[in-house]
Amino acid sequence: MLVALVAVLVSAWPAAAATPYGNASCQRRCGDLAIPYPFGIGRGCYHYTGEGDITFGLTCNRTADGSYRTISGEAVEVIGISLRRGQARILSDIQPWCYNRTSRSMDDNGLWWTDLSDSQFRLSDEANRFTVVGCNSLAYVQSVNTGTQYMTGCMATCPNAGRLENGSCSGMGCCQAAIPRGINTYGVQFDDRFNTSGVTGFSRCSYAVLMEAAAFDFRTTYVTSGDFVESTGGKVPLVLDWVVGKETCREAVRNTTAYMCVSSNSECVDSRNGPGYLCNCSTGYEGNPYIPDGCQDVNECEDARFKYPCSIPGTCINTPGGYICSCPDKTTGNAYNGTCEAKNSQLGVHMAVGVSIGVVVLVITMSCAYTVHQKRSLSAVKKRYFKQHGGLLLLEEMKSKQGLSFTLFTKEELEEATDKFDELNVLGKGGNGTVYKGVLKDTRVVAIKKCKLISERQEKEFGKEMLILSQVNHRNVVKLYGCCLEVEVPMLVYEFIPSGTLYQHIHGRHHGSRVSFTTRLKIAHDTAEALAYLHSWASPPIIHGDVKSPNILIDEDYTAKVSDFGASTLAPTDEAQFVTFVQGTYGYLDPEYMQTSKLTGKSDVYSFGVVLLELLTCRKAMNLHALEEEINLSAHFLLSMSENRLDEILDAQIKSEQSFELIEQVAELAKQCLEMASEKRPSMREVAKELDRVRKLSKHPWGQETSGEELKALLVGSPSTSEIELSNGYVSLTDSAYLGVQSPR
Repeated sequence: MLVALVAVLVSAWPAAAATPYGNASCQRRCGDLAIPYPFGIGRGCYHYTGEGDITFGLTCNRTADGSYRTISGEAVEVIGISLRRGQARILSDIQPWCYNRTSRSMDDNGLWWTDLSDSQFRLSDEANRFTVVGCNSLAYVQSVNTGTQYMTGCMATCPNAGRLENGSCSGMGCCQAAIPRGINTYGVQFDDRFNTSGVTGFSRCSYAVLMEAAAFDFRTTYVTSGDFVESTGGKVPLVLDWVVGKETCREAVRNTTAYMCVSSNSECVDSRNGPGYLCNCSTGYEGNPYIPDGCQDVNECEDARFKYPCSIPGTCINTPGGYICSCPDKTTGNAYNGTCEAKNSQLGVHMAVGVSIGVVVLVITMSCAYTVHQKRSLSAVKKRYFKQHGGLLLLEEMKSKQGLSFTLFTKEELEEATDKFDELNVLGKGGNGTVYKGVLKDTRVVAIKKCKLISERQEKEFGKEMLILSQVNHRNVVKLYGCCLEVEVPMLVYEFIPSGTLYQHIHGRHHGSRVSFTTRLKIAHDTAEALAYLHSWASPPIIHGDVKSPNILIDEDYTAKVSDFGASTLAPTDEAQFVTFVQGTYGYLDPEYMQTSKLTGKSDVYSFGVVLLELLTCRKAMNLHALEEEINLSAHFLLSMSENRLDEILDAQIKSEQSFELIEQVAELAKQCLEMASEKRPSMREVAKELDRVRKLSKHPWGQETSGEELKALLVGSPSTSEIELSNGYVSLTDSAYLGVQSPR
């Protein structure tokens, strides 16, 4: 097959074209593939952005036997280019992962990375899906993009071989998951806790690949015989979105020397994946908008691709960018719908007078009606969104609940509060949306979350769930003031917490001046109390779904407040309710949730266990730059605990502040939260109760590092020594003894 290749260009080979658009000698085909500008083959034949090494330069390679193939290095094989959609189709490698039946060890393992961060390319979230093929196979796709870490995955189960169906990829032998918008790096990795050992009738190999969804057609032999790689040649299509500039259209047109939409009858289109733009030919024109006079008029009257646009006997006349239909001589009427009739001279005069009067009236009235129509249209759109998001139901509920402190904001109010969502007011960006700082008319400082998207289920239940969240009243949960429903994706308005997130306090720029162990225990206890409230006392109960240190805000008194309910859900009322799309943050996700797709309160417990580890170690939940065994914090911690090496991963500061035995109690609690089976984990109420006990114990003199003699002196007048265990200068009290103890004098 004939192919073209995106090649890595050396710095000594800049675009030195005779003209900015290449020249007549440039090769514009590679086999069956057309290569339009801004792409090109050879120096001076492609658009060079001047940023990084990867550009729109292509290489057409031919082997000794006359066939075409990709070249070595970081190049990728291109099989299609679309100017209008701003897309390129390339070939992506299928990642196989096989088990040895006797040793139960992997033949191949690791994390496969693809990095397009230095290019103009992004992975298309609409056209591509992460696809896993195999039996009892769990794989992840992850991305670190503009400082935001993302991870999702899916699991292919092992049903009876007779239940597999060609063309069906719904979890049995095959599964698919969506990816977020705008990412340019991704990695693929299998979970080694799942394997095909002892499973008969299935291949010992599993496969994972990010690929074009429309190009995948599942075959049962992919799982039973393991011939996915052989049947596809090991490569499948992957769709990339590209842009020609990183500015918005408004910014790009100001730079006349660099503006890429150079053809007349062309227009600029902002990229849907963030900063950047494309060029398209205007309606009625086609061709290449990136070269002068590249957009040519389409002759709708003669082009065989179009149905004849006029009704017989009407005659089509081509015009620049369109066409008109006219009736034949001596006839009159509408040639567009076939009502041409013989002329009547008297009727013609009357019609001409009537048309003239009508035109005058139309010109006068349209100028007045246009503004009214625009306002009504905008109002109708706002009403449709408001109703669609459950606004009418929410209004009725608000009327029935007198004294409810919840506000339905207008779009204009939130635009005014954020200076029309100016980038200078951005507090943070994540997988669920962007958060802006704003100031309301009543001078309240708020955080406004502009969500990216919501599911169909969330859309139907949005108003009801907002009302429930508005009634959550807990000192350790960020207060929801209200929402805006008259936009396509609702916006949420929260109280503003000024001192940043827990992640910033333990991993950010103030990393050198960390908080004390006592304060860390307070933050952990505050967070556990908030989650226990959501699980056990909220009505109905709420599962957070994305517990992590970036979602725990810290105020000026180091009080923790749980925030960001973008992945939250109401607790299921029966066993039939499942979350069909696994979402969360890699490193915090519950493995059982990954396998079953069922979100429970114990999923929050697992994620909270990872937060406890961050507080104990000051290490990140995921560190892709660390040694292999230290990449995943929870796995590293559990291994260290099993080998009695806890001391090696603890933060040095807390070891010098607190007795090791007390720290071990917190570590043991974290271990219980990280149990693989959810039924073995404690509830959030039990976790909060245990942290409260440890906090109280740490405040007493016998909870601090001291000598055995000093401890005995402190215990005069305290509970009997039979109720106390002395070990290496540390006193541990049973629950019954602790409850009755008085502070030593």
